Amino acid sequence: MRRIDIACIIDDDPIYVFGVKKVMNVIDFSNSVMVFRDGQEALNNLKAIITANEKLPDIILLDINMPILDGWQFLDEFVKIPCKKKITIYIASSSVDPQDMLRAKKYSVVKNYVVKPISIDKLRKVLVDFNKAI
Repeated sequence: MRRIDIACIIDDDPIYVFGVKKVMNVIDFSNSVMVFRDGQEALNNLKAIITANEKLPDIILLDINMPILDGWQFLDEFVKIPCKKKITIYIASSSVDPQDMLRAKKYSVVKNYVVKPISIDKLRKVLVDFNKAI
């Protein structure tokens, strides 16, 4: 199975980020990982990457509860950015609120909603989905 070139994690919890990166390494998930602590930092950096015509992530694991700019606000702004590359977004949240899951489905860029913690099996499913889409 082909691994992802660049994965992106947008999450303010350093322990979660550490754990997900470890799981990614175990299953050979991606060639590299970029991490942003909140939606605003992610937006600023992704816009800069687009402007510089550099390589964008293939996949984003997006938390919805973050300071400064939460995941919903990030999505609202992200969909406005003109981008030639299709980036697949997975909401990765500890929220099991059905309203959050329904809200995620309203965004065409969101592939799925994954409940934390992110296990090896959940990440493998993301990888399988990614490979089916290409």
